[in-house]
Amino acid sequence: MKSSFKLEENLKINLNKTMKLVLLGSAFALVQCAPSAKQLKEAVEKDPSIVFVAIEKDPEKFIEVVNKAAQEAQKKQQEKMADDEKKQRETEYANPLKPEIDESRVIFGKKDAPVTIVEYSDFECPYCSRGYQVIKQVKAEYGDKVRVLFKHLPLDFHPMAEPAARYYEAIAMQDHGKAEKFHDKVFENQGELKSGKENFLKKAAKDVGANMATLEKDLKNEKVSARIQKDMEEAQSFGIRGTPGFIVNGISLRGALPFSEFKEVIDKHLKK
Repeated sequence: MKSSFKLEENLKINLNKTMKLVLLGSAFALVQCAPSAKQLKEAVEKDPSIVFVAIEKDPEKFIEVVNKAAQEAQKKQQEKMADDEKKQRETEYANPLKPEIDESRVIFGKKDAPVTIVEYSDFECPYCSRGYQVIKQVKAEYGDKVRVLFKHLPLDFHPMAEPAARYYEAIAMQDHGKAEKFHDKVFENQGELKSGKENFLKKAAKDVGANMATLEKDLKNEKVSARIQKDMEEAQSFGIRGTPGFIVNGISLRGALPFSEFKEVIDKHLKK
């Protein structure tokens, strides 16, 4: 989610800057030959009404110019971020990230799979729900060649993310298979998590066959709290501060990226 939020925030900032420049440029384009940037700034500071006169003279043209400039700014921002991601990925191929792989934790898939995906996620995050669907596609495509270790990065503005993470880890203390079923059930019914809150979590736990008396006790276990905290700290150490975030055999993929992004990294590793 962070990557998506980061992109949106960067776009807003650049769009605001672009709008200001377009306001200046459009105003003079409609009333005189293009002056220098310094002349534009000095003229508008001296008489701001120039901008409004230009807009009133041809508002449709002004809107057209603004829209075109905004689209171009968005395109350039996306290209820059894609280029930055590519450079970072090349660095990580040379020096892979090394998240902790605790074999005692719930691992989706065969433990000896050649590709390990570590996922940092938030049960309430809508982007993580998209990530869940992509990981399902990855598992369907690669089968026993891929395993997934689900880790936690509950965000402050998702009040049910941390409780859901606690339920998942508490259920995992009973049975890994039931924890995986709980994981799937929450993501497939994310709307009910938001509306039903604790009642939904209890129902989901009961539906997957968890021992509710044991679960109630394990929810307060310090091991659960420590594991979630450790996951969060590890994600942040890799610069992953939003969800979802993935590390595929040491290569980071940030955000709800399409299947093709995972395929590129996985195929490259499998060819080795």
